[in-house]
Amino acid sequence: MTDATDRLVVDINRDGARSLAVPESVTVDRSFVVDLRNHGMATHVHLHLDDALSGVARLSNANHHVPSESTRRVRVDIVEPSDGDYAPIPGRLKVAIAYGQETRFVDLTVDLSSHEPVAVDPDLAEPRGGSGGGAVTTTPGGDRNPPGAAGGPSPLARSRTLRLLPAVVLGLVAVGLAVAAVLPAGAPDLSLGGLAVVAAVLAAGYLLLS
Repeated sequence: MTDATDRLVVDINRDGARSLAVPESVTVDRSFVVDLRNHGMATHVHLHLDDALSGVARLSNANHHVPSESTRRVRVDIVEPSDGDYAPIPGRLKVAIAYGQETRFVDLTVDLSSHEPVAVDPDLAEPRGGSGGGAVTTTPGGDRNPPGAAGGPSPLARSRTLRLLPAVVLGLVAVGLAVAAVLPAGAPDLSLGGLAVVAAVLAAGYLLLS
């Protein structure tokens, strides 16, 4: 813009009656204000955006009466391109005073290239480390290992061991009772044998249900 306040300054009657001074060229990347500064007698000002700019710029009003020694501010709204093309658009802003007795043109370029959305590579959104879902860890030496590959059994293996532990205990009890029922002299102890059978059945049932 012509200054740091997003204003395009137009000086009217500054250098004499019906004089008109505008910047030669301006590049904008956002909405701005046309500052109509009248240094003399009251006048009529007409603003017009050409066809090239009409797709991305909107004047709040085209015709303005500017009293003497006063300033009128006219907003120009810049809109995002509807076709997704963010290439700079050059055009011209027409400024006329006193019903066309003096006319100037400003080379106006709307450059919205900095507004263009950044395309994201879909591969970067995919989680790394394979389809197993586990996080990949990096050892101090730089080796990449899945969880549980080193340093002892994995949580899954430990869980299976804990589930089988009751069955193992019941099996050992059944074997012990069976041995105790047979070893004494004389006829086998039927009560101990019955308990051994019960323990064996419980162990087998637990294995089936787990």
